[in-house]
Amino acid sequence: MFGSSKKTPSSTPSTLAGKPETVIGVNTRFQGSLNSDGSIRIDGSVEGDIEVLGNLIIGETGRVIATIKAQNVHVSGAVKGGITAAEQLEISPTGKVWGDITTAALHIEPGGLFRGQSSMSSNSNDPLLLEAPRSDEAA
Repeated sequence: MFGSSKKTPSSTPSTLAGKPETVIGVNTRFQGSLNSDGSIRIDGSVEGDIEVLGNLIIGETGRVIATIKAQNVHVSGAVKGGITAAEQLEISPTGKVWGDITTAALHIEPGGLFRGQSSMSSNSNDPLLLEAPRSDEAA
C-alpha cells in the first residue's frame, strides 16, 4: 500500500536509531533554508542551509549542497559544504563529503571520502598545555 514494496536505499544507521520526522524523498528537490527541531532524512536533493536540532541522515541517493548544523550527521550520499555536528559525524562507505567539518567525534568507514579540513570540538574550552622542560642556564 502506497509504495510499501519499495525498499529505502539504505537503512538507518544504528548510531542514529529512531525514525526521522521529516523525509525528503528520492524524487524531491528542495532549495532554501531547512530548519527542524526533530530529525531529518534526505534521499533527494537539497541546496541551501540545513539546521537540525536532532539527527540528519543523508541516504545513498541524497545530494546536498549546503551549510549543515545538526546534533549527529550520517552521510551515505554526497555533501558539498560545511558540516557542524555537535556530537558525531559518520561517513559510510558510499558517503562523500567535500567541505570543512567541525565535530566532537568523526567516524569514516573504509571507502568513505572526506576532502576538506576538520576541527574537533570538545566540552573543554581550554586546550591541554604541556610545559616544556626548563633549562638551567643560570649555572
